[in-house]
Amino acid sequence: MPMNRKAPFWQWAQWLLEAAVWHIILGIFRLMPIEMASSCGGWLARKIGPLTRANRTALINVKLVFPNYTAQQTEKLVEECWDNLGRIGGEFPHLTKLRPYDADGRVEIIGHENLQEIIDNGQPAVLVSGHFANWEVMAAAICLSGLPARVSYRHTNNPWIDRSITKTRLAYGIPELSAKGGAGAKEMLTAMKDGHSVTFLNDQKFNLGIEASFFGHKLMTAPGPSRLALRFDAPIIPVSIERLPKARFKVRFHAPMQASSNGNKTKAIAETVEQINMFLEEEIRKHPQNWFWVHRRWPKHFYKK
Repeated sequence: MPMNRKAPFWQWAQWLLEAAVWHIILGIFRLMPIEMASSCGGWLARKIGPLTRANRTALINVKLVFPNYTAQQTEKLVEECWDNLGRIGGEFPHLTKLRPYDADGRVEIIGHENLQEIIDNGQPAVLVSGHFANWEVMAAAICLSGLPARVSYRHTNNPWIDRSITKTRLAYGIPELSAKGGAGAKEMLTAMKDGHSVTFLNDQKFNLGIEASFFGHKLMTAPGPSRLALRFDAPIIPVSIERLPKARFKVRFHAPMQASSNGNKTKAIAETVEQINMFLEEEIRKHPQNWFWVHRRWPKHFYKK
């Protein structure tokens, strides 16, 4: 993330303090074995997470998706969400030890034949997923598969932390990153023109997107993956990741889905977005403890007191 030279002094001071805490915590996790770091990160998040405003957001989100849950079930799922997020933090400085495709690695790959077909044909594809389990591992599984791919990501607000995260991702095996926004969209378009695939996490709110159904509600959703798939007649490869015990993971490349064949371009984009959302819904229902429940995915009025 570029440094904002016009930011006020208090903002720089806050960023500096946050970055210092970030590096101290990561340094401590780095000194631990990966399984211990993962467990400690989960424990820490379970203690701190419920004290934050994001905890209320997660509770509301769970009730929107699972309205029949009891209060106890809702609180348990949110606690599992915090545990997963904390584990991601504990695992972050150990990402190089999680490299997929290594014989002694911690990542099981399923459905690689669906990706291999794309590689063999030399055609670009659009890979879509959500913030499941440790999504950093999933991105590496894509980029280390032999498929030339560019990954879309969202900047972290703190520029120093953002640089640290980007540096780790590059070292881990994610060579081409494009930030969300106008410049990133152009990079994704150029990549596909050059025959490279592109990867998106498409489960977050996008105010400039289009309305699409998500768990029974019409929510603003990014149409970028659908537009690219239609423009280049490219297959859409859904990707999921499941957290296993002891800092291990299972990444699955699902069978390709085709973009809508509707002759009306606007309707074709909307129908393709709906297909992607249906995949995301299915994965969230299968492993709800792995999803990023703390994001304000629904309209603002759902979160008013």
